[in-house]
Amino acid sequence: MGLSIGIVGLPNVGKSTLFQALTKKQVPRENYPFCTIDPNVGVVALNDERVDKLAELTGSAKKIFAAVEFVDIAGLVKGAASGEGLGNQFLSHIRETNAICYVLRAFQNSRIVNTQEDLDVLRDKEILDAELILKDLETIEKRLGGLEKEIRAGRQGAQKEFDVLTRAKEILGKGKILSEADLAGEDIEILKPYQFLCLKKRIYLLNGAAGEISEQTIKFFEQNNLPFVCFDVLAELEAGDWAGEEREKVGLSRENCLDGLIRLAYDVLGLISFFTTGPDETRAWTLIKGQKAPQAGGVIHSDFEQYFIRAEVINWQELLLAGGFAKARASGLIATCGKDYVVRDGDVIEIKAGK
Repeated sequence: MGLSIGIVGLPNVGKSTLFQALTKKQVPRENYPFCTIDPNVGVVALNDERVDKLAELTGSAKKIFAAVEFVDIAGLVKGAASGEGLGNQFLSHIRETNAICYVLRAFQNSRIVNTQEDLDVLRDKEILDAELILKDLETIEKRLGGLEKEIRAGRQGAQKEFDVLTRAKEILGKGKILSEADLAGEDIEILKPYQFLCLKKRIYLLNGAAGEISEQTIKFFEQNNLPFVCFDVLAELEAGDWAGEEREKVGLSRENCLDGLIRLAYDVLGLISFFTTGPDETRAWTLIKGQKAPQAGGVIHSDFEQYFIRAEVINWQELLLAGGFAKARASGLIATCGKDYVVRDGDVIEIKAGK
């Protein structure tokens, strides 16, 4: 399955710099609002040591990492939902993504124009929330009118849909995000076809050095269980592919913060990675947490799900410790699993299928 993340924020908060750091793709990031008009799209590999180690173990000729698509969406402004700036155009791009990454400016650089009066991470978050909420409310209002006619006409399910949309309207009217509300699974399924902006999972990037982000701001995200990361995007861009020791010498964390951002997105979306490995290639595959072996087979090839027979499964670390498939099999470490096996993150799987 694909994973697409929309990068959103007010103008000049570091969105395009983040995109460039992630993709190493040169995009405009001049110092003025609306520099980005059309969304830049880049596919990023999720660095994963498990792929490297499995490829070395089995002598793979090729390594294929899990891929994440990032969409750099131009800056939103207050009033975007009603067409201010280039708002409506930008908001439509967000609908196509699986999740949203808010980039919130915390850095204090007077050379970079700030479109707001001052720096206030939480205020900027509220502006972005408000614009997405207003756009969704507009969609709901249009649909409710049509549903009233369908209810009178006796269409099956119309009343249920009306009730769910009315509840969603009430939640949004209180300034709350649908993805963070306590919605029943059945209600979410009814809302999904509308591609509501506020139903998408979101992560928050506080763009600034450690000393530029207040404890009060961090506590807000922690206390509200909002998934967030803090790092200086420009510093990450300049660090490039530096190794851990080189990063520490200039005061950066040992791990590349960009990888941490991608992993956070995986966690928020409830995704895991499983692997296939052999002489031809080692590949990481993305799966929704809780899905079973046949669905994992379907990720590899649709026939593997339809004609699934069984799966041979071993944890990647156990495979490494055993020294390969032959030794692992001789030691009884490879499990033969049926259709009810729930795939776990880090599983190495071989699917057996046939008509």
